[in-house]
Amino acid sequence: MTQATKIDQDLALTEIWAALQAIPDPEIPVISVTDLGIIRAVACTRGKVTITVTPTYSGCPATEVIIRDIEDAVRALGAAPVVVVIQLTPAWTTDWLSIAGRAALHAYGIAPPAACHGGRAQALIFKPRCPRCGERGELLSAFGATPCKALYRCTSCGEPFEYFKPI
Repeated sequence: MTQATKIDQDLALTEIWAALQAIPDPEIPVISVTDLGIIRAVACTRGKVTITVTPTYSGCPATEVIIRDIEDAVRALGAAPVVVVIQLTPAWTTDWLSIAGRAALHAYGIAPPAACHGGRAQALIFKPRCPRCGERGELLSAFGATPCKALYRCTSCGEPFEYFKPI
């Protein structure tokens, strides 16, 4: 590989990552697929772009939409063909959420997940902090608007809020 080819490839990777950063999660549109941590790898080889994705869970209904959005975004850069590879192992974990993604969830009113310790997620008896006032919440329902969230109510301000479950 010549130095010029290496620079072109690095530039292409930078452009692809920027395009992926602009794709919102279909279920929680304030967080990008990159900040969600589901984009595991991007490779440009022999004129083909391969993007490896690990869905938040294997039955995630948003996966098809995400794949289409990835293909559309990368093709808009002039790249073809685009191959999206679904990788289920290792399984996605909320530990892969970026700091910016956690901040976006919080700003949107969803309490970001606690860190997993030793590969084990925090039980729902954990009392997350309210994204509005910072006080602890109480569990109302283990299931929120999507399977990855639980519904809590703040014990101080009384406002309901969603908690992104740790996995």
